[in-house]
Amino acid sequence: MPILGTCMVPHPPLIAGSVGRGKEQKAKKTIEAFHKEAKRIALLKPQTIIISSPHAPLYADYFHISPGKAGYGDFYQFGDESTSISCAYDEEFVRNLENLCKAQGFPAGTLGTKTDILDHGTMVPLYFINQYYTDYELVRIGLSSLSYFEHYKLGQLIAYTCSLLGRSVYYVASGDLSHKLLPEGPYGFAEEGPVYDERLMEAMARGDFLSLFDFSEDFCEAAAECGHRSFCIMAGLLDRTRVVSEKLSYEGPFGVGYGICAFSPVEEDDSRNYLEQAMQNEREKTSTFRKNEDAYVSLARQSLEYFVTHGSVMEIPEHIDAELSGQKAGVFVSIKKHGKLRGCIGTISPVHESTAAEIIHNAVSSASLDHRFNPVTKEELLDLVYSVDVLGPIEKIDGEDELDPKQYGVIVSCGMKRGLLLPNLEGVDTVEQQIDIARRKAGISPAEKTRLERFEVIRHT
Repeated sequence: MPILGTCMVPHPPLIAGSVGRGKEQKAKKTIEAFHKEAKRIALLKPQTIIISSPHAPLYADYFHISPGKAGYGDFYQFGDESTSISCAYDEEFVRNLENLCKAQGFPAGTLGTKTDILDHGTMVPLYFINQYYTDYELVRIGLSSLSYFEHYKLGQLIAYTCSLLGRSVYYVASGDLSHKLLPEGPYGFAEEGPVYDERLMEAMARGDFLSLFDFSEDFCEAAAECGHRSFCIMAGLLDRTRVVSEKLSYEGPFGVGYGICAFSPVEEDDSRNYLEQAMQNEREKTSTFRKNEDAYVSLARQSLEYFVTHGSVMEIPEHIDAELSGQKAGVFVSIKKHGKLRGCIGTISPVHESTAAEIIHNAVSSASLDHRFNPVTKEELLDLVYSVDVLGPIEKIDGEDELDPKQYGVIVSCGMKRGLLLPNLEGVDTVEQQIDIARRKAGISPAEKTRLERFEVIRHT
């Protein structure tokens, strides 16, 4: 079996070299677990070590595989001037993986950043591994903002490349857990933090990779984790494979969760086809949502499906609700895929003859004109869910004290620049956050004087 083993590990620089200056003793369990797993890697003698790191070059819609002959890094920025890490890259593996991704139309390869400087998410694991074993070549992979599904698929492509080359490989999924475990920690406290760590460690201790898909994007963001997508790649590497899992350590002495688990592949097991199971579960949820759609959401979905299928904007259906055909309002249509935003465009004030027409046109715009995303394709339609926000009257206000991010949306204006943010959005809990996001959307700097307006919405989901 080309894949000799995998592990998930954290990457706090303070446990490497002399960075900690004594503080590393508070992470003693983590250090001991690192040494234990590094010794196991030395016994396995892999030809190639692959590391996925949240701190390697990151792109929203592309997985960066580090190019070149070698990588080098040190811990100077963390206060250690003497500890450095260097390694040779497995150029043949990188070339074959990139070619496979191109053939599959998968967004991964060596495009983009050309630096040979290693990040600390890569260096910390190598700091321990290199104490026991150095006869390997490295492949370094960055994460992306794509869905968990796409990260799992990358793991499958890596596994296929291992088989194609007959290369013995050990995989390291680098990533801390929640960064919000303690009020006195560097990132503060969020109630989702300890919950994320407990759920994640319980699942990984059982080797239950299917559970990785049960963590919503919003929940992970609130918990401020950084390794979840790295773990998803690892899970994909072990698709349809029975594993022996071992929880080596967990602690969070500085307000950031450090978890180490190791996984040893045993044999093929088709029941562990977790990507297929997760996608089926997602489509069943989507089907349930659609059974409960109201007229607003149903119209948005029909409009988008018609546009993607026929290439033109549909007419207003004959038997449409009077509420939709007889009124006018500003409307925002939001589209999500696998829990992530896929498009959102709307109108502050109505520009069409009815709310129905507003929904039809804004659904099309959300799918085809949102510059943050590629246009929606026919293959995606079964995976999309929709929401429609119908805006109430716009009110001028005198100050921030008249805002409430759960009740009111906000419009921030400066000259011709105007930024809008809808109310009651996951992760937007304060007026300051709300205004800051609306400012940035409009390109308004913090120093510029602004006007504030508010509005309420009726949200249809």
